[in-house]
Amino acid sequence: MVTKKIDNLKFVFEPKSIAVVGASREPNKIGHVILKNFIDGGFPGKIYPVNPSAKSILGLTCYPSVRDIPGKVDSAIIAVPAKLVPAEIRECGEKGIRGVVVIAGGFAEIGNTALEQELIREANKYGMALIGPNCMGVLNPSSRVDSVFLPIYKLGRPHVGGISFISQSGAVGGCIIDLAARAGLGMAKFVSYGNASVIDETDLLSYLGKDEETKIIVLYLEGLKDGKGFMDAAMEITKDKPIIALKAGVSKKGAEAAMSHTGAMAGSADSYRAAFKQCKIIEADELEELFDFAKIFVQPKCSGDRVAVITNGGGNGVLAVDSIEKEGLKLASFSKETNDALKDVVPQYTTVRNPLDLVGDADSSRYERALNIVMRDPNVDAVVVIVLFQTVAIDSGVVNVIVRASDERKKPIVTVSTGGEYTEMHRRILDSYDVPTYPSPSRAVKALKKFVAYSSYYGEHHAIGQR
Repeated sequence: MVTKKIDNLKFVFEPKSIAVVGASREPNKIGHVILKNFIDGGFPGKIYPVNPSAKSILGLTCYPSVRDIPGKVDSAIIAVPAKLVPAEIRECGEKGIRGVVVIAGGFAEIGNTALEQELIREANKYGMALIGPNCMGVLNPSSRVDSVFLPIYKLGRPHVGGISFISQSGAVGGCIIDLAARAGLGMAKFVSYGNASVIDETDLLSYLGKDEETKIIVLYLEGLKDGKGFMDAAMEITKDKPIIALKAGVSKKGAEAAMSHTGAMAGSADSYRAAFKQCKIIEADELEELFDFAKIFVQPKCSGDRVAVITNGGGNGVLAVDSIEKEGLKLASFSKETNDALKDVVPQYTTVRNPLDLVGDADSSRYERALNIVMRDPNVDAVVVIVLFQTVAIDSGVVNVIVRASDERKKPIVTVSTGGEYTEMHRRILDSYDVPTYPSPSRAVKALKKFVAYSSYYGEHHAIGQR
């Protein structure tokens, strides 16, 4: 049954037809938003609104029940009150629907375990892959599946990419989706799984571990249903794909909050930390770190821990060096050939050293020449490129310089740019081309440290996140 259940997740993420049970004519209702998102998002398959009180919604024929829909239906989004859910699942099972997402809350998270057990029995009877209840929904940009119940004008949708995000919390997942869309980062799959009554985090991890579109897996966890099963799955997956996890509910009060939020037993922080370390899972301590760590894994494998810094602002270079030392990485020593070549690049009044200060009048050409030389140095394993876009000589051409160097995929490159809207615009462009950018040296270097550590686990086994 377990294998069948996981296999049926393909009907959740890649259905050819979908029913929205609880579709509504009211724009402020969840059932209306979900139906509209499927239409506006360009879902290429059949869309069937289900509502016994309506003849049509948003121009689509409405059906009183899923049983009345003509032909096969792969998946159903159930957006009706909790007490009605088990009966709807039974009808879906009788219709032959194998993938179901239950949006409604009001189950074990508020102590209504009997209702949740009824839901579980009905789903298991038909071998369903059921996401939820008490969840935000599922997003698959490549197949145009979008059951996330927040409207597109409020929550941006990311383009197709290699990062898959599993979130026990819909709110946290929504924040990540919105941030990814704004930064121009691509996403393979997103799933908010809520109470994990039928499909849990281990099932999702196993599915995404075999998913060809998924290159990187990011997890937000409040608790685990099956600790051993999770560890077994993670240890296999991390040999091929990085897993980045944020464990919430590590404090006493946080654990209590997790229990009331998704009904999750949080467990001790030390136990999770030890398990993550054993499985080679990259642990994040804060929400922003999930985002920071995930995007660096689109870069080529790092062969060592020697870091070069290129900057047009001396103070920012010093801050980067402080972070490199703090994180236990090494400041690379340039080879004699690199030093000699760089003397023809930087102004005569500048000393050639690491960090390399191109000074405030550096333009895109100076960055290009310096970056090409440093990237060839065998003593350098990774490069941090700091760009102050506020200086007079710098223009958008430096973005092309950095992207071209990154596209050669010889060594990992991360960029640091601190500033307002003009700077953020260029950061979004770089991120959209798989060049990870950060607002400060400390955040860039902390992400690089995680990347170096993961690269060292498996060495040449990985060419992570190839575009």
